[in-house]
Amino acid sequence: MTDVEDDYHQSVTEQEQQADTAFCRFIDQDTARSMAETLTFSLDGNVHPLCEIAVAELQQHLSLQNEWTHNFGLGNDGNGAVIGKMFGVLVVRTRYGTLGYLSAFSGKLANGNHHNRFVEPVFDGLKTGSFLNAGMIRLSEINNEIAALSREDAIFHQPAITQLKELRKAHSIRLQRRLLEQYNFSNKAGHLKNMVDIFTAHGYKQPPAGAGECAGPKLLQYAFRHQMEPLALVEFWWGLSPKSTTWKHGAYYKPCKEKCSPILDYMLS
Repeated sequence: MTDVEDDYHQSVTEQEQQADTAFCRFIDQDTARSMAETLTFSLDGNVHPLCEIAVAELQQHLSLQNEWTHNFGLGNDGNGAVIGKMFGVLVVRTRYGTLGYLSAFSGKLANGNHHNRFVEPVFDGLKTGSFLNAGMIRLSEINNEIAALSREDAIFHQPAITQLKELRKAHSIRLQRRLLEQYNFSNKAGHLKNMVDIFTAHGYKQPPAGAGECAGPKLLQYAFRHQMEPLALVEFWWGLSPKSTTWKHGAYYKPCKEKCSPILDYMLS
């Protein structure tokens, strides 16, 4: 590489880092380019060595960072509410030709959606002043009204309690539907499709709970929005598993079929 080319790539790297805190550049670009030369994105096959490098860096970050606190159950004998977490890394090539990776977590991390080094959610349900917060407050108000009437005289107020329960159910259904409709995914061509429509096309009555919050779709969404080419994806479990022996600390996993497969099928179309 000439001095002019080196200066250009250094300038490009600075632009990328300033504009995108979620993108992590591979330090040795020449080696990374050589390793990625024959890469074609696929959800099948073995874990690519570039993914292993990215995972090692991310796991080191998880072990050493002090920006947030989350009880993964590691090093404390599993005391407290242990919440292991699925993480993902996506090896990408930027529009400038720089190789690096993106990181994501499934669901929320440390009760939040936004953390340094990780891509943002497809939809931020925790945003202050959102319709979701207002809707949940209204649900709480209805529950409080039901509880108050029940304490006063449940039999006498039964008609009112029944009416409030029907109101609560209708409100909950509308809120859930509106929430699902906020998840719009982009495919490689840049076309958006609503999550409800994606799952309906796959024979679902409605998307499963938690769909759209997994690491894989978050990573691809971010890559497409920022004109990055996806090259390889892997997910791994970090921490103890409070519910199932399926998830093993540090082990690799493919995106889940129930929540992710319909979304990924569309995004990669």
